[in-house]
Amino acid sequence: MSRRRVLAVRLDSAGDVLLTGPAIRAIATSARVTVLCGPRGRAAAELLVGPEEILQFEACWIDPEPKPLDPGSTMALVETIRSRTFDQAVIFTSFHQSPLPAALLLRLAGVPVVAAICEDYPGSLLDVRHRVDDDLHEVERALSLAGTLGYSLPPGDFGQMRIRPATEDNPIRWSEYVVVHPGASVPARAWAPELHAELVRKLVREGHNVVVTGGPEESGLTAQVCGAPSEAVVDLGGKLSFARLARVLEGAGVVVVANTGPAHLAAAVGTPVVSLFAPTVPAARWRPWDVPQVLLGDQQIPCAGCRAKRCPYPGHPCLSSVRPDEVVAAVTELLSRNRGPERAGAEAEVPV
Repeated sequence: MSRRRVLAVRLDSAGDVLLTGPAIRAIATSARVTVLCGPRGRAAAELLVGPEEILQFEACWIDPEPKPLDPGSTMALVETIRSRTFDQAVIFTSFHQSPLPAALLLRLAGVPVVAAICEDYPGSLLDVRHRVDDDLHEVERALSLAGTLGYSLPPGDFGQMRIRPATEDNPIRWSEYVVVHPGASVPARAWAPELHAELVRKLVREGHNVVVTGGPEESGLTAQVCGAPSEAVVDLGGKLSFARLARVLEGAGVVVVANTGPAHLAAAVGTPVVSLFAPTVPAARWRPWDVPQVLLGDQQIPCAGCRAKRCPYPGHPCLSSVRPDEVVAAVTELLSRNRGPERAGAEAEVPV
């Protein structure tokens, strides 16, 4: 008997796609999986374990900088999905997103079974309308949805983040180094550049080699953070593909990063994370999954959960309260745990 064909839909950013990885692996244990992702998530989708095929579509109801709806490309997607004759579709979303626009397109494409987590009345657009607790982590949320269709991880797979083995060489030749990633997909989640620069100086003074990473448009930021040329600091801003960034993060002892895609990429390669977590969204849902970590940032600030793109308050108080010395101490703590006689597991989270 041929295996059923399942379309796994995750239309947002790289970190979101990575967090859906365990659920996609669960589906792939007994089905052929195609992933439908957005352009911001494509590079992450290409690293996942499980998919046989990747389709791409820029969804104007999901993308943070949406373009007007394009009827031509939208109907072309419907016909592409129709031609694959999927047996089921699973629409993965975050708590603040509606699955219903995607569900409508899937119905137009003739997909017979559509499942999603949905608070809104779905009419006939969904066959499985799943409900979950508000503060379920994104990984658990996705696994719970996959479970409604009978999909579960195989024995020995405990739902960790995982990507395909690296095929790229690590450009860093140091045996030990710390990665500092100062950028964030949303400005309100980013610690100040001058604080990152002070952190890099302090890490170097403590004897660490430091690699500063950033995306294609962040070379100016990484140059500012690196400061004056130093034999102990490497600037890789704008120089790495997503796959090669994974290789650099995999070789690091610790990664210092905001709540953004590379935090989840670090978790996917098993590297401890110092998370500079601005509580624009709840840490319970979005913190790095299943790796040793220290969470920094005022999670109890009255404006927590604001989902702001830019902080409306002077001084960005939820993150400016974090000082570079605290970050250095967190790096030191995670490195010491990682060098212990038994490597710390994910359950050995450092208390804050």
